Amino acid sequence: MASDWRKVGLGLLLLVVSSVVVVGYGLRNGPIPPAVAVGGAVGVVAGTLLLGLSEEDASV
Repeated sequence: MASDWRKVGLGLLLLVVSSVVVVGYGLRNGPIPPAVAVGGAVGVVAGTLLLGLSEEDASV
């Protein structure tokens, strides 16, 4: 079970950055701008997809 470490690294980076942005805006006790919320959600989804497809012969 080999993994493509580039996909793992990029997926983790996307997950961490997107989560920090969304949580950071949430802790400011104000509304999250829609563009930031969409960007954060897309980043989390893309990071999760990259991590899920990092294994050899993985399919969705």
